[in-house]
Amino acid sequence: MAADSEPESEVFEITDFTTASEWERFISRVEEVLNDWKLIGVSSGKSLEKSIFTTGTWEEKSDEIAFADFRFSVTHHYLVEDSNGKDAKEEQGEDALPVAMQDLLCMNNDFPPRAHCLVRWYGLREFVVIAPAANNDAVLSESKCNLLLSSVSIALGNTGCQVPVFVQIHHKWRRMYVGECQGPGVRTDFEMVHLRKVPSQYTHVSGLLDIFKSKIGCPLTPLPPINISIRLTYVLQDWQQYFWPQQPPDIDALVGGEVGGLEFGKLPFGACEDPISELHLATTWPHLTEGIIVDNDVYSDLDPVQAPQWSVRVRKADNPQCLLSDFVTEFFKLCRRKESTDEILGKSAFEEEGKDADISHALSKLTEPTPVPIHKLSVTNMVHTAKKKIRKHRGIDESPLNNEVLNAILLYLFPDAADKSADGSEARTSASTGSVPPSDSEDYNLNIQFKSAPSDSLTYKLALCLCMINFYHGGVKGVAHLWQEFVLEMRFRWENNFFIPGLASGAPDLRCCLLHQKLQMLNCCIERKKARDEGKKGSSSDRSSGDTGKTDLMGREYPKESDREKGEVGKSWESWSDSEEEFFECLSDTEELKGNGQEGGKKGITKESSKETLALKPEGRLHQHGNLTLLHPGDPLYVPITQEPAPMTEDLLEEQSEVLAKLGTSAEGAHLRARMQSACLLSDMESFKAANPGCCLEDFVRWYSPRDYIEEEVIDEKGEVVIKGELSARMKIPSNMWVEAWETAKPVPARRQRRLFDDTREAEKVLHYLAVQKPADLARHLLPCVIHAAVLKVKEEESVEDISSVKKIIKQIITNSSKVLRFLNPEDKKLEEIIGQIMSVEATIARTRSLRAKFGVDKCDQEEERNDLERFVNSFLEQPEVSVIGAGRGPAGVIIRKLFVNAQRLTESSEEVVAMMPLDDELKRSGSMDEKRLNSGVVTDFPPPAGREVILRTTIPRPAPYSKALPQRMYSVLTKEDFRLAGAFSSDTTFF
Repeated sequence: MAADSEPESEVFEITDFTTASEWERFISRVEEVLNDWKLIGVSSGKSLEKSIFTTGTWEEKSDEIAFADFRFSVTHHYLVEDSNGKDAKEEQGEDALPVAMQDLLCMNNDFPPRAHCLVRWYGLREFVVIAPAANNDAVLSESKCNLLLSSVSIALGNTGCQVPVFVQIHHKWRRMYVGECQGPGVRTDFEMVHLRKVPSQYTHVSGLLDIFKSKIGCPLTPLPPINISIRLTYVLQDWQQYFWPQQPPDIDALVGGEVGGLEFGKLPFGACEDPISELHLATTWPHLTEGIIVDNDVYSDLDPVQAPQWSVRVRKADNPQCLLSDFVTEFFKLCRRKESTDEILGKSAFEEEGKDADISHALSKLTEPTPVPIHKLSVTNMVHTAKKKIRKHRGIDESPLNNEVLNAILLYLFPDAADKSADGSEARTSASTGSVPPSDSEDYNLNIQFKSAPSDSLTYKLALCLCMINFYHGGVKGVAHLWQEFVLEMRFRWENNFFIPGLASGAPDLRCCLLHQKLQMLNCCIERKKARDEGKKGSSSDRSSGDTGKTDLMGREYPKESDREKGEVGKSWESWSDSEEEFFECLSDTEELKGNGQEGGKKGITKESSKETLALKPEGRLHQHGNLTLLHPGDPLYVPITQEPAPMTEDLLEEQSEVLAKLGTSAEGAHLRARMQSACLLSDMESFKAANPGCCLEDFVRWYSPRDYIEEEVIDEKGEVVIKGELSARMKIPSNMWVEAWETAKPVPARRQRRLFDDTREAEKVLHYLAVQKPADLARHLLPCVIHAAVLKVKEEESVEDISSVKKIIKQIITNSSKVLRFLNPEDKKLEEIIGQIMSVEATIARTRSLRAKFGVDKCDQEEERNDLERFVNSFLEQPEVSVIGAGRGPAGVIIRKLFVNAQRLTESSEEVVAMMPLDDELKRSGSMDEKRLNSGVVTDFPPPAGREVILRTTIPRPAPYSKALPQRMYSVLTKEDFRLAGAFSSDTTFF
């Protein structure tokens, strides 16, 4: 065994030196990415068009690779070109330069205003960037930078890729890139210098030319001409000579009650501060050659007034405060509050301990049935005396809203309270008929799309008032206070039969918000109650009158004959009452006996013989139904007075649907569901029997649903043509609900039937619903109205300015809002997006007005010049940088120059304060200013440039005189705190 184990101990570990290292795996991964993106081989592309970097579409795609445990992101940036550019590959020869090298010399896209920094520095249309994946990672050491750059060089050589590849080094905020581009026998190295402080000899074109010449090291003498492009940027920050046109609202006037009621229905608009913070003027000399201009440390020919090209861009203020946006945003914040009204206001004024006597007195005042003048409808006025003692305990100063503001708002919401008439009949008439916008109007469409409320309705006005209260008067406490008073006003109007103004008559409109439906329901209850109370006072002849256009005991307008001749079932099967109590209005037994001349009254209406039925006196007739007669007695057929179906709100319909769905699909459940849905049908049958004694089911069907009674002509025994009719097939189905209902129905007129619509119970349900609403719930209900009002305000302001881009955004807002607001509880994120779009539109309009004021568009007398200025101002909304036609000599250029001149004068006048300084300091300051003006070469009205950009280009052979002539480029930018050189230097590698 020992001998067998000896050979094993002599076996040594074998190291495979052919295994790929981490560096080789990294290079291989870079090659795979370039291959996947199809960047290998010869690059192709046509020459770049002018301004294509700004107007064209840029796209990018990314991937991730790793070097050991350090992760990098690889991103391909490229300009989308049309298909014609692909054919250029066939036209180029084998020795053609890569497209990237050709782009280095292109002058059509110098200084693009909106592009990647590498595009601005090198003029490239396509490139790849390798950067650390994590934001806090950085390649700092020189050895790692060289390792990455060598990896890129090897990958480009192995794949034959002609697209430049850059590696980001140092911290990301420095934007430092080094890279390489390879072609057949040529290579371009991309190098960069970034300094905090610039040497004085490099602040002018002469010093930059020296750097460029020394770097390219051209062996030829004399040197080929060097092309120069220069841009100087001037910044205007002082707008003090122009007042911002937006006037802030007068809050004191609102508090003092000096603003009329109409002001409460208006939303503010505009920015409280100038939305334009800076104006950047770029003066450009696009094509210059060395020797044409002089720019050194002693003298400069670069006068901005003489520059052949001017372009302007504006810097927008960061999040300018806009009034409309603040209103809507603050109101939206209410939706996220959790407190109830009692928690916000504390214990209710009517629930204070030890005030039982005062409480009962106050409640009796509110519920007192004695009519009061309409001008005293305000709840604040009604209970002011009752609250005096209670507020002594609480303190009157604790009320979030003072009486002046509260009374002004209540008078705006309830204008009928300002009528001084004694009985208020005119006010009630106008209040009960709310105006509805025409169906083809824009406001009507927005109301339907947003599921809000009409712009002249009480709900809409309430939303605007709460929005103003929330922003100006107490925030959520003011909202809770106003809502509490509003609910008390609703109860007062219900108990005293006063209509709610600003609501359209009729059943609740399900296309509006739920709160608006609830108020409409309460108005329906008031209308029914008021009609019933007034009907008790009417004479017997008025009740039985059959004239069309009058009202019956229920306060309804008599239906027209055409309503029953449409051939459809005339009542909604969804209207039913599950109340177990009997609510009907009837005369006493004595009055019944006198009126009918019979005995038994109500109790006498039972199943009787046919003779006794015929002897009954008809009741509740409306009018005769044409020439129709009853089938058996032959008497004329009369249309009965019927009850109207119960109006329902959206939540009640949903609740009803759930109840019916819970009955199931069994036979018993289906039968019960049919009975519940046939409450209205049963009521109409009883009314029909009372109006037409001796009638049968066929008579009822002929009036109620004519299509279910089929008539045909037949020949009788005598040979004469007679008309014979019978019920339809669906009416002959066994256990038909119509037959069962007809057998159950008794001849009872509508005035003595159980009410289908219990207005007392429904009104109390609505009042309870309003009372338990939290401010957050209230804000949710009214937010569609607020957004509706904001969109109308934005459209109104936009119509003045006529901005095409804003019109597109408004259409997007309407489309998004119509999709989001149709749901009862929309998502907060989607609501924030809508509000954000409104903020964007308001800021855009404010910027337009600011620019129009600064460039004097409205003050221009000549129409042609004014149109040019309008186009110039509107261009700022669509373009990042706008060219000034005529440069400094054009209409816009003259105004821009005046802006800088006025700013310079303000600066110089402020510097006169140096007279207060010691004499030595003053001499030093004035001497430095004069020296600065002399060094500039010309006394200019512009301040020193905030940025200097220079591009130097040439084509020379490198590194030897017999090498191929290749493009060389260097970009320089100098700002107050930054100096950067970005060079692209090409070399011939064939004989290197």
